[in-house]
Amino acid sequence: MIDFWLDTKSGLSPYLQLAQQVRHALRLGVLREGDQLPTVKDVVATLAINPNTVLKAYRELEHQGLVSARPGVGTFVTRSLVDGSFAAQATLRKDLQRWLAKARLAGLDEESIEALFASTFRDEQGVVA
Repeated sequence: MIDFWLDTKSGLSPYLQLAQQVRHALRLGVLREGDQLPTVKDVVATLAINPNTVLKAYRELEHQGLVSARPGVGTFVTRSLVDGSFAAQATLRKDLQRWLAKARLAGLDEESIEALFASTFRDEQGVVA
């Protein structure tokens, strides 16, 4: 099961955040084919957002072929995004957790860590900020 959350500072609209969280969960193996997404009613109750926001996210995922809505039943995962890199993820996650601990010990706050990561990621991709 996935637990949605919203980041008001992300700059992404809430529906895109929800869709992105589902894609990430599919990529990380948290959600698998056949799993049911939380009902619109449950997401609305948890996040205090408009039902249309959740519906828009679910429609976006359906358009991408990742989920399928079954009227009166719910929305279900139809495709996984786990690929060949999945086996390496556990080791990489541990490395990243160690790096995050070092960054916090060095005095970096969450925003500084995100900025450093984003900048380094862009540099690695050859993108000029």
